[in-house]
Amino acid sequence: MIGRRHPAFARIDHRPWPVPTRPWAWHQSWRELLFVHWPVPAAALQPLVPRGLAVQEFEGTSWVGVVPFRMTGVMRRPFPDLPGISAFPELNVRIYVEAEGKPGVWFLSLDAANPLAVRAARRFLHLPYHDADIAFERTGDDLTFASQRRGAPERFQATYGPTGPDEEAETGTLEHWLTERYCLYAQAPDGRLLRNEAHHAPWPLRPAYANLEPTTLLAGFGIEPGPGRPHVRYADGVNVVVWDAEVVPVVP
Repeated sequence: MIGRRHPAFARIDHRPWPVPTRPWAWHQSWRELLFVHWPVPAAALQPLVPRGLAVQEFEGTSWVGVVPFRMTGVMRRPFPDLPGISAFPELNVRIYVEAEGKPGVWFLSLDAANPLAVRAARRFLHLPYHDADIAFERTGDDLTFASQRRGAPERFQATYGPTGPDEEAETGTLEHWLTERYCLYAQAPDGRLLRNEAHHAPWPLRPAYANLEPTTLLAGFGIEPGPGRPHVRYADGVNVVVWDAEVVPVVP
């Protein structure tokens, strides 16, 4: 198959559906990720997604995630990485949806410290990217991530790191449900529902600690996280390939 030499294809047996047969279009790596999740009723999230998408639940509730990390090696095939363009810190707010039996991710917002990447993603992927000032530092296993959206109140700050070895999440667990997703959904300006397939090896998840400052990322969506400490996991990263979008039929 075209492009199978990319390291993202080191594993394909874990996928919930087959790898697309058409050529993939983008390559990238996601590094040093913190997955922070809070339970939120699906009824509170369903109004935030377009017609044709259903917000999913795990054991009676849905979840909203905030994920700070580093993007590296971001480029469209077949072009090489470009210094100053292909690597940058990013922060996303995500919920979990499904269409045509394919569970995926719907991004409520994405913040990045790369103006060119922000504009390219808004233009070509129709994703709600925003310019942000982001500071990202690592000292040993401890990472500090601080983001402030430009000209807006949305901010996020956390110190985090792994506290144990990595392991592959078991099917049927919350960790697997939150992370093992192989497509993202977006909406084009003309209202069409779009799906971008993606592929990577299973997430090497690790137990983690996270010291979180109060965040304003969720307030603009009217989201009130559930009580108690959030669910957190850390991952060193995965290599990823992404396909161009396909239109998802929506029943009138």
